[in-house]
Amino acid sequence: MRVEEGDRIEKLLALLLMQNMKGATKVEKALQLSLAGFTSVEIADMLDTKAAAVHQLLHVARKRKRK
Repeated sequence: MRVEEGDRIEKLLALLLMQNMKGATKVEKALQLSLAGFTSVEIADMLDTKAAAVHQLLHVARKRKRK
């Protein structure tokens, strides 16, 4: 598989996930995208926010889940 094909598959996966999560909160979207293997930087681009904000959202959400 070429690099372009991999990038295209990633973009399609992101599109499908975002389409499936209409009405979900940013936290829910970030968690689902993270579970799909996207990095904080990639998630931030998709959610139109900063990577540090996504990292913090994920950290807090995972911390709450443990309790």
